[in-house]
Amino acid sequence: MKPFSLISPQTLIIISILITIQATKGENLINTTCKTLSKNDPNINYTFCTTSLQAAAASRCATLQGLGTISVRLLSHNITDTRCHITQLLKNKNLDSYVRQWLSDCFELYSDSIPSVERAMKYYNNKQFDDANVAISSIMDASTTCEDGFKEAKTGVDSPLSERNDDVFQLSAVALSVMRLLQTGS
Repeated sequence: MKPFSLISPQTLIIISILITIQATKGENLINTTCKTLSKNDPNINYTFCTTSLQAAAASRCATLQGLGTISVRLLSHNITDTRCHITQLLKNKNLDSYVRQWLSDCFELYSDSIPSVERAMKYYNNKQFDDANVAISSIMDASTTCEDGFKEAKTGVDSPLSERNDDVFQLSAVALSVMRLLQTGS
């Protein structure tokens, strides 16, 4: 008696090819989108854009709308992680009082950004792009304000959040640019 097989080897090969084609299409969409975004917005670095989007689960199967959702989710995770990182930095008892004050200010800015990114996702999902734009722009401003606080002091203290602030800024720029693409179709 021959064992019953649900899927033939030929079917498995075809499924594998289709999955590979779909992954390639998604990767091409990411590359094409990031190329367009970085060309149109000097705040977006092509490598940062592609690396960020490709690292997200399901990004290779996403549509442009899906890449927008992914960029807002990445922004949300980054905000939460940055806020957690600030909490860890503030535990250092040897911090300069100025640095402690600016970190506390940044903590507040990032705390305020959490409901903003939640609203942005809600607006984005409802295709209320103008409202999502306002919410994401406020997050972008928060990362800049946090960074500028360290620069304005002229005490020679480098911001311990420079890279994180830049990531939030660029992820915000990516999300805003994807929304602009969806709105304009170009």
